[in-house]
Amino acid sequence: MSAVRAAKQALRKELKRRLAVLSALDKQRQSQLVTQQLLTNPRYVSSQRVAIFLSMDDEVCTEEIIRDMFRRGKSCFIPRYYRGSSHMDMLKLSGLQDMETLPLTSWNIRQPADDDQGREEALSGGGLDLMLMPGLGFDRSGKRLGRGRGFYDTYLERCSKLPRGKPYTIGLAFREQICQEIPVDDNDMLIDEVLYEEPR
Repeated sequence: MSAVRAAKQALRKELKRRLAVLSALDKQRQSQLVTQQLLTNPRYVSSQRVAIFLSMDDEVCTEEIIRDMFRRGKSCFIPRYYRGSSHMDMLKLSGLQDMETLPLTSWNIRQPADDDQGREEALSGGGLDLMLMPGLGFDRSGKRLGRGRGFYDTYLERCSKLPRGKPYTIGLAFREQICQEIPVDDNDMLIDEVLYEEPR
């Protein structure tokens, strides 16, 4: 096993430990702060086609952002992950009600069912302006540590082969997820910006 892989695994363990002790109240408070930062971010304001994740319990809550996207008339795309591979698609949501009726996966997140074929996939319909990124850890230079399945790196790689290239990427993080440095290898894509609560 490579040194980078070993370092990533050790860091994942440490980050999961940090997130496990975060109170629900603190997660809610930090989520609100990050949401406010994003909603006034010029990149977000000017973006029309935006990909976002439906947050898990140990991630910045994205519900308010999704509501805002529909209020502003943006096109909202969410991931459909394919088990047993690193492939994911970004599929269009038609509204809040659409999101609330999506089936739950075994990871306890909502996503369009595999046989739900009628949705627009972001890349076949003109690409994305902005991609909001989950992750277990981030550093200030744009390195990101995911959960080890490579969904987002593979997707950004696909984006970069298209004429309009890869979208602007913003990570949403609790401050406990900010690290001195994230170990990366050649397949890891850097992200453009990370939003989190700065220490006072």
